Amino acid sequence: MINKIKYFYVKKIYADHNDSKSVKVRLHQLLADLEPSAVGLNVGAGKTNIDPRFKNMEIEKGEGIDLVGSVEAIPCESNFFDLVITQEVLEHVKSPHLAIKEIFRVLKPSGMAYIQLPFIIGYHPCPNDFWRFTHEGIVELVESERFELIDVGLTVGPAVGFYRVAVEFFSIFMSAFWGGLYKPTKLISSMLLYPIKWLDPLMRRSREMHRIAGGFFVVCRKR
Repeated sequence: MINKIKYFYVKKIYADHNDSKSVKVRLHQLLADLEPSAVGLNVGAGKTNIDPRFKNMEIEKGEGIDLVGSVEAIPCESNFFDLVITQEVLEHVKSPHLAIKEIFRVLKPSGMAYIQLPFIIGYHPCPNDFWRFTHEGIVELVESERFELIDVGLTVGPAVGFYRVAVEFFSIFMSAFWGGLYKPTKLISSMLLYPIKWLDPLMRRSREMHRIAGGFFVVCRKR
């Protein structure tokens, strides 16, 4: 029960990037364009079953997991998948460039990749946390491996970026008085400050929205 509550809190309240409208719309478009016989790969799937045509990959065995391994060494033959999706994963690997090479390798020619990465959010080891990516950085990452860039966009904007930093700020501030206050403060402040996220649609109108955006995605094609 505790694990279920924790999972709901993280995925639906504090770190709900995958539920943003821009993410849902873009993924829906990609899935709608897939042929019925296509095969996809969801890297870092967790408990998500994104589509019946997809194989789910994680670093550990679990229910619904088809492939076990690292995105830096995907346990699959080359030129196999029509679409690879990875959401908030590559910041956790030592070499995101190697991960991109592997995604490129396992895609069929003209296969598509959706890659989603964070920018302004706090440190979140799972089990490690190495990198953050600006809108320019995520483009450079995929273009370095000869991918053709199709689209780049925000997963969540500056209001969410500010929200994530504010939650961490108050949690760290309270833990300065007693370390045990970090997690309770984080739980309370993440719920009390949640309405800040509702400002995201307004702030996305600004040409400067990328400066403290919560994260970005790219859609690219294997040349």
